[in-house]
Amino acid sequence: MYDKDSLREKAAKAAHKKAAIGPDIDLDEFQRSPVEHEYLDDERLLKISEEEKRQFLMAGVDVSKKERMGTYLQMDTSVVHCDTKQEGIEVIPIKTALEKYDWVQDYYWKLASADQDKYTASAALDLHNGYVIRALPGVKTVYPIQACLYIGKEGLQQNVHNIIIAEEDSELHIITGCSTSPHLKKGIHVGISEFFIKKNAKISFTMIHNWAEDMMVRPRSVAQVEENGLFLNNYICMKPVRSLQMYPTTHLVGDNAVARLYSIIVGSPESEYDVGGRVFLKKPGNKAEIVARTISNGGRIISRGHLIGEVPDIKAHLECKGLILKGGLIYAVPELEGHADGVEMSHEAAVGKIAQEEIFYLMSRGMDEEEATSTIVRGFLNVDIPGLPPQLKAEVDKAIELSDKDVM
Repeated sequence: MYDKDSLREKAAKAAHKKAAIGPDIDLDEFQRSPVEHEYLDDERLLKISEEEKRQFLMAGVDVSKKERMGTYLQMDTSVVHCDTKQEGIEVIPIKTALEKYDWVQDYYWKLASADQDKYTASAALDLHNGYVIRALPGVKTVYPIQACLYIGKEGLQQNVHNIIIAEEDSELHIITGCSTSPHLKKGIHVGISEFFIKKNAKISFTMIHNWAEDMMVRPRSVAQVEENGLFLNNYICMKPVRSLQMYPTTHLVGDNAVARLYSIIVGSPESEYDVGGRVFLKKPGNKAEIVARTISNGGRIISRGHLIGEVPDIKAHLECKGLILKGGLIYAVPELEGHADGVEMSHEAAVGKIAQEEIFYLMSRGMDEEEATSTIVRGFLNVDIPGLPPQLKAEVDKAIELSDKDVM
């Protein structure tokens, strides 16, 4: 059980604590007052503007809810739609869940720390909402759950906290997007996410970001994977953003637990990205993989990866590959940390450019230079993600296709 007063006291002490990595942001430049929106039933949801529908779609969210087993939509600080279609799958706004269900308190701020930095502290002190998604024991999603956190209010700081739980022998597939109004210029998103993958359970979590050019983004996420559990975490950001800093952490705490973290980042001019991931391998049979694909079109990208093998009989691999198309910076920071005999860990890092002979070859096959370059870029971004359901793979491919022209 969490103590609300002690949580607020803990967060208040960290209200001005800067993050350990990434550029600092003055939160006083943004407003946190609630922004009210009316709830949208299925009929009204389908009647939102075509422009808004496209913004949702660019973040992987289909308002028709076709082939989706649940939906959570939040605009600014208000939950505007929340439902589930499958028995044994729960989708609940976190404020509602904390008020109605005691069991949620056993997960709230149990992996993430409210005093990590001023962003986590702000989310604890001024929580707007967020979601709880849970699969009950033995339940497997037929189609993915979709969630979207949308900002339309200029200058808003959106604070959300998400809890995702796969109970024993269950399986959850989630596609979540973050997006902004086409007219919004400036804002900040602070998102806390805690993942609990129980024994023999699986979570695939695919996040697609479609931000405005002057958005500041500070996700903070931690996952815990128990015996024979699997956590797939996929992150895609191919649209301009002013500043993105995230460093998700996964703890493998059960025998034979597995984590795979994949990211696709395209850096635009004047954008700053400090991204990566960290996995602690704590039990025999643990496996981890961190794979990053980054492209700089004039942006500044720091790509981090940290694998910590604490016991024998673990396997881990880190792969950071970057492509510079139109200037900018890609700085790869791979770290391997072994604490015992018998760990098996490796890394591969490379930063380069498109080889001219590859372009010439494709041009000799009938393509013009732009088509040839686009084909090579698309191939570079095509990451094979083991264990990802075909439908979610199609969503990832669609996101890359929709963003392809902007990449070039």
